[in-house]
Amino acid sequence: MSTIPACPQCAMENTYPDGDNYVCPDCAHEWPANAAVSADDADEPVVKDANGNPLADGDAVVLIKDLKVKGSSITLKMGTKVKSIRLVGGDHEVDCKMDAGNFMLKAAYLRKV
Repeated sequence: MSTIPACPQCAMENTYPDGDNYVCPDCAHEWPANAAVSADDADEPVVKDANGNPLADGDAVVLIKDLKVKGSSITLKMGTKVKSIRLVGGDHEVDCKMDAGNFMLKAAYLRKV
């Protein structure tokens, strides 16, 4: 029985170690060998604020810098408190409602209250 894990992307067992990574020749997916140990935590990605505190649905956060809204003349001001955030996947991890509208924000510009 092999100690090398199956590919997390295509589930094929034809994988091999290559330095610090595992490689799947079937789909060309590479992943770090140390990530295979903590595969149980891979189901829930942890979203962290600017200070490294983990965020959860329903948290209240504060903007740590002024943010210009793309395609608009609106600027979200530093220090604005946002209540009841929702975490979503993708590049902009936080979905929230403010007085100016609904926005998708990056967690790097937020601080947990």
